Amino acid sequence: MSSAMLELILEATLDTLYMVGVSGLISALIGIPLGVLLNVTRPRQILAQPVLNGVLGIITNVGRSVPFIILMVAIIPVTRSLVGSSIGTNAAIVPLTIAAIPFVARLVEGALNEISPGLIEAAQSMGATPWQIIAKVLLPEARGGIFTALTVTIVTLVSYSAMAGAVGGGGLGDLGIRYGYNRFNPTIMLITVVILVIMVQGFQSLGDYLVRKSDHK
Repeated sequence: MSSAMLELILEATLDTLYMVGVSGLISALIGIPLGVLLNVTRPRQILAQPVLNGVLGIITNVGRSVPFIILMVAIIPVTRSLVGSSIGTNAAIVPLTIAAIPFVARLVEGALNEISPGLIEAAQSMGATPWQIIAKVLLPEARGGIFTALTVTIVTLVSYSAMAGAVGGGGLGDLGIRYGYNRFNPTIMLITVVILVIMVQGFQSLGDYLVRKSDHK
């Protein structure tokens, strides 16, 4: 294998890590608070707002129901207005982030739903405000579940980034299509798949480690 091809593989790997890292960070910063809101605004919760909860739930469900490849095409005008282009790694980050936010939100909501109501009631009986309960009870108790949610999201983003590469998003998906599939080079296809598998295993192992470290029970 030529040095030029090795450089392309390295560049594509770094592009994939860049896309996954940036979109994962932004989706966590938005998705975790959204997941908390989905939990605490439900009826009979500490910040019960049924109307707001219903609206947020609909938006989240719509975001999760649109196939990623369709989402990429549908928001091309938005992507172009934000980053100045509809192709490339920066452009791919936009649909990746939009797809991941509702995913994170629902997983975080599920983690919070598993917290014992008795803990919340105990905090309320001691005079804790809703925001204190969120910061001191809900988020610490759901920390392991949140790490699990982020791990699942990052692994999903790796596969999404490969799909983004198939339509000009760059990264390993683009490399596999252009130099593997289109040029009938099974070696490049195999290398691309192996790198993606290693990425997924690495992210999963890191996520499992963080979950174990956060387990205070």
